[in-house]
Amino acid sequence: MVVRHSLLKDVRILLVGDRGVGKTSLILSLVSEEFPEDVPAKSEEITIPADVTPEMVPTNIVDYSAAEQSNLQLFEEIQKANVICIVYSVDDDDTMDRVTSFWLPYIRETLLSRATKCPIVLVGNKTDLVDYSTVDAAMDIMNEFKEVESFVECSAKSLNNVSEIFYYAQKAVLHPTGPLYITETQDLTDPCRKALTRIFKICDMDNDGLLNDAELNSFQKRCFDTPLRSEAMEDIKVLLRKNISGGVSSSNFITLSGFLYLHCLFLQRGRSHTTWAVLRHFGYNDHLQMDRSYLYPKFHVPAGSTAELSFKGQQFFINLFFRYDKDKDGALSPAEQENLFSTCPATPWGSEISHIVPTNSQGLVTLHGFLCFWMLTTLNDPKTTLEYLAYLGYLITETENQTSAILVTREKSLDLLKKQSTRNVYECHVFGAKGVGKTSICQALLGHPVESVRSYVFNPVSPYTINTVSVYGQEKYLMLKDMDVEDINSALLNTDINCDVVCLLYDCSNANSFSYIVSLYKKYYAENKIPVLVVGNKTERCIGIEMQQNYKMQPIEFCDKKCLAPPHLFLLNPTKQEELFIKLATMSVFPRFHAAWMLFYRHTSHLKDLSLLSDSLIWKAGIGITLVAALGFIVVKLLKTNSKR
Repeated sequence: MVVRHSLLKDVRILLVGDRGVGKTSLILSLVSEEFPEDVPAKSEEITIPADVTPEMVPTNIVDYSAAEQSNLQLFEEIQKANVICIVYSVDDDDTMDRVTSFWLPYIRETLLSRATKCPIVLVGNKTDLVDYSTVDAAMDIMNEFKEVESFVECSAKSLNNVSEIFYYAQKAVLHPTGPLYITETQDLTDPCRKALTRIFKICDMDNDGLLNDAELNSFQKRCFDTPLRSEAMEDIKVLLRKNISGGVSSSNFITLSGFLYLHCLFLQRGRSHTTWAVLRHFGYNDHLQMDRSYLYPKFHVPAGSTAELSFKGQQFFINLFFRYDKDKDGALSPAEQENLFSTCPATPWGSEISHIVPTNSQGLVTLHGFLCFWMLTTLNDPKTTLEYLAYLGYLITETENQTSAILVTREKSLDLLKKQSTRNVYECHVFGAKGVGKTSICQALLGHPVESVRSYVFNPVSPYTINTVSVYGQEKYLMLKDMDVEDINSALLNTDINCDVVCLLYDCSNANSFSYIVSLYKKYYAENKIPVLVVGNKTERCIGIEMQQNYKMQPIEFCDKKCLAPPHLFLLNPTKQEELFIKLATMSVFPRFHAAWMLFYRHTSHLKDLSLLSDSLIWKAGIGITLVAALGFIVVKLLKTNSKR
C-alpha cells in the first residue's frame, strides 16, 4: 500500500544565503555526486524525478545568485518556494549572523501576503574546514524563529550530509513538525491530539478505551501495510511503562495516553513522517482537517437510479451499533449515542428522530431504526452517508473507499420494462389537501397512534418517515414523504413528482378534499408511469356510508375510469393500517401491478355490486394474476425450448 503524502504534486526547494557560502556547490555535488572544481555563479533549476526521491515526489531545486538576479526575482522565488534552505558557512560567523539579521526577517516579510506557511531548513556548509560544530547557535535560532523546521551541517566538498539537506527539505514540506508538535512544551498541538484521539477511538474495535494486541496489530497493518512483530509490540509497552505512568493498562494493553505519548516521541526523534502517515491514512490534510477528497470521493447516481446501502455498508452500520450498545439493550442511550458519534463533527439527527424512524418505547433509536436512518439518508443524500462513513472509520485504502458501502440501483425505466424492481428502498410521496391527515398516515408507518399526531400541528416534524414492509416474505424499506403543496397550481419540481409510488390522500368526511387530488393527478400523473394509489382517510367519521365528494365522479368511479386500483379506505386498526403500507410497497416492487389489477377489475365488471368483493381479496387476486401471467410466460418459454430440441 502506498502511504498518502501531502496534497502537493511536487516540492520546490529554494536555496538562499550570502555569496560564497556554497549554495551552488551543494546543488552540483548532489547531482553529480562529486565536488565541482569549476563552480558557476548560479546553477540551473534542477528537477529530480519522483522515483529517485525518498518520498516519491518530484522535486525542483532552485538556486539563488545575488550576482545574477535582482531583488524582485528573489521576492518571486521566495513566493513560489515550498521550502527554503538558508545556507551559511560554518567557518564564517558573519554569514551565520546574517541568517538572523537579514535572511529570516526578509523571508518573513516577503511571505506575509501568502496564505500557506513556508518551512525553513538551516544549512551549515563547509564542515570540512573546521573541527567544531555550530549546532548550539543553530538551536538558538530555531527557538527564536519557529518557521525553522530543521538544521543540517554538511560539506559540499566531502559530500557529507549533502543528500540529507534535500531529504529534510522534502520532509519539512510533506511532514512538517510545526502543526503537530510544540517545541517549548514538548507536547502535541491541540489539533494533533484531537485527530490522534479520534484515530484511537476508531481503532478501539471493542470500545473498551484500550488498544489490545489484535487492535494494535490491525492499526499497524491498516496504516503501514505490515504486521507488528510480537517482539516489537513488547518493546513498545516496555518503553511506555518506563516513560509514562498509565501508558499501559493492568491488562497489558495500550491506553490513549500511551498512544499519544508514542507519537510525541516520534516527533521528538525527528520521525514526523510516521505520525503524518497515520494522520493522512485517516483522511487528514496538511492543516489537520479532514480532506474533502477523503470525505467526498467521486460518486454519481444517474438520473432514474437511486442509492442505497450495499450489504457491506449495512454490515458496517450493524457492527458499529453493536460496538457502542454497551448495555446490550438493543437501543442507543444518549451517552451511547454521543460516544458513537464522538468521531464526527455532530450527531446526524436531532430530537425529531423518533418521528422519522422506528424507536423503542423510550424514544431511543434501535438497531432497526439505525439502519432505517442510514437507508433514508443514503436515498436522499448519499453525500452525507459517504461523509459519515469516513468520520466513523469505514476502512479506506488506496484501492477502495467508502463508495463500496453504497449501491447504485438500475434505472427505473428498466424496472418498468421488466415489471419488477430489485431495489430494497422505495420512495412514496403522500399528497393531499391540508387537514386530510398526511402526517397521520406517515406516522402510522412507525406505529404511532393518530392521537399522538395531533400535537404535530404546533410542533412540525420531518416530512420523512421510513420503516420496513414485508413484500412476499422479503423485507423492503418504504419511505413516506409528506408533500406539503399549498398551491395546486404552482409547478412542482421533478424531485417532488418522481418517486416509486404515489399516495393520493383525501378525507372521507370532507366533501371538498377529493377534487384536490384529482387536479394533482391530472396535472402530473395521468400520463406518468408511476403507480398511484388513492386513499380515503378518516373513515371512522363516516359510519355506514362514505360522504359524497363534491366532484362529478365519486372516488371509486374516478379510479375505475383512470384504470387505478379502487380507493383504499384507511382504518385505525393496526392490521388494516399495515395493509396500506404493504400495498404501497408492493406497487413499488411491481411498478406495473396496477395494469394487472385493471385486467381483473374489468373481468369482474359484470358483478352488480363490486363492494361485495373485499378490498384485500381484490388486491390479492390482482397480484395472483400478475404471478400467474409470469408463470405462464416461463412455461411457454420452456415448451418452446424443448420443442427446438
